[in-house]
Amino acid sequence: MRRTPLCDVCVDTGAKIIDFHGWSLPLQFTSIIDEHLHVRRKAGLFDCSHMNEFLIEGPQAIRRFSRHVFTEIAALPVGRCRYAGILTAQGGMVDDCVVLRLDEDTLFVVTNAGPVERLTPYLGLGTAGVQDVSGKTAKLDLQGPASREVLLSLGIEAIETLRFWHAKRTKWQGTEILIARAGYTGELGYELYLPNAIAVDLWRLLTGHPLVKPCGLGARDTLRTEMSYPLYGQEITEGHTPLEAGMERFIAWLHPFDAKPAIEAQRDRGCYPVLTAIRTASRRAPRPGFALYRGGRPVGAITSGTYGPSVGHGVGLAYLSRDLSAPGNRLETGPRDLVIETASMPIYTEGSCRIRL
Repeated sequence: MRRTPLCDVCVDTGAKIIDFHGWSLPLQFTSIIDEHLHVRRKAGLFDCSHMNEFLIEGPQAIRRFSRHVFTEIAALPVGRCRYAGILTAQGGMVDDCVVLRLDEDTLFVVTNAGPVERLTPYLGLGTAGVQDVSGKTAKLDLQGPASREVLLSLGIEAIETLRFWHAKRTKWQGTEILIARAGYTGELGYELYLPNAIAVDLWRLLTGHPLVKPCGLGARDTLRTEMSYPLYGQEITEGHTPLEAGMERFIAWLHPFDAKPAIEAQRDRGCYPVLTAIRTASRRAPRPGFALYRGGRPVGAITSGTYGPSVGHGVGLAYLSRDLSAPGNRLETGPRDLVIETASMPIYTEGSCRIRL
């Protein structure tokens, strides 16, 4: 398995390591529930250095990449971040990503940890103006309502006025780093991109803070599922379009992306499954892959499911027909005879991510 620059320090801290898409990553340090609740109440630190990062520079390279995403990025203001999806010509989702505008001529694109070969034709890798900087970039995510207080205590003053979905370049101990106010937990949080050489030092400094605990993939998954955030490989696949994945609000319909005709045709037909939040009435969790039934008739399948520590019951996601996607519909699962109810998104509604500072 591939190892991040923080793998050894995570092991030394007591992390349970698992294989995640070919990477050695921590599942948990103490317990998933403990780490989950600490993020909701204080601040948790995640090693996300397995993610891919790319620089796309120059008008031609930016225009070429923009043809493959459903969001308008060519006019993205400097210092802003935007969620985007990379699509096949037929509208299937190759990956979701975050695009940051570093300056007038440079985009910083963050994708999931899948093989770079899968993204090559969409990013334009191997052509002028496109660089893969993943191998020299570490990514630390500090998430939780105390995250701003923690970073300010370390002298990282650039985040003091940083707004949600904005990014800024600054220096830490003389080295340039990039900080975005974003995250995957629903809480106030910051994503820090930095050279591998200083990653361990910053990790140790942050985890030494009394308000911070190291956290693993387990808590990351329960936190994002409570927020009804989709995950690449489960909700986000080439077999689903952004309309099906609940991303219509992100689609720039005036933007001439290659998959636009296919997505418009699906929108106009209106007959497609949609990603839907589900919940149980107890601590019993819905499980990925379980079929869903309505009156004995199969109506869909669960894509994500877990116990939600912040809400005290099972939470999950499933693709269902639009007539069943409204909150309050009761469904059943065959393998566990578990009663499921559709719910509003997000299931957890007390997150601090959008707080005005």
